[in-house]
Amino acid sequence: MPDLVAPTARLRAAWQEAHAEWGPGQHEDGFGLHPCDDVDSPAGFAAWLARLTPPSDRTVAPDDTCAYRWIVEREPGRVRVLGGITLRPDCDEQAPWAGHLGYGIRPSARRRGLATWAVRRMMDEARLLGRERLLVICATDNVASARTIERCGGLFEGIGDTRFGPTRRYRLPLRG
Repeated sequence: MPDLVAPTARLRAAWQEAHAEWGPGQHEDGFGLHPCDDVDSPAGFAAWLARLTPPSDRTVAPDDTCAYRWIVEREPGRVRVLGGITLRPDCDEQAPWAGHLGYGIRPSARRRGLATWAVRRMMDEARLLGRERLLVICATDNVASARTIERCGGLFEGIGDTRFGPTRRYRLPLRG
């Protein structure tokens, strides 16, 4: 049974195993990974996690930062990181071109319904924050992601163009 957890240093080895499976140059959406992030060294990994996790003493509205979650599965004696998902706020600079949700499932864990499951969990989080709808975007050739979005109730708005190429744009209603 999968679970969504906040990024944590305790799962560094499990995360690195998933990261290695994607291979060099591959895009791992949902993890908030930037090209300049050094996730191989302990210090770099800690710095990356610190960027993903707002300080606990911050006094801001809960919807002004990205919510990162790792999709994990507990097996006897180990935990596997199967993917990641991000809920971005409206004020995030990536939201207009990348959408409010970004997610990725490691290759060996695909075709199990994990993306649909995770999107639905993040829709619940968005509802708790008072959101009424989300913009969700995927590459035009990413049929699996388009099906995931549609299974979750996404309404196709059209084809857009981003710096990564043509994308399918969906509105995902959270109310009514």
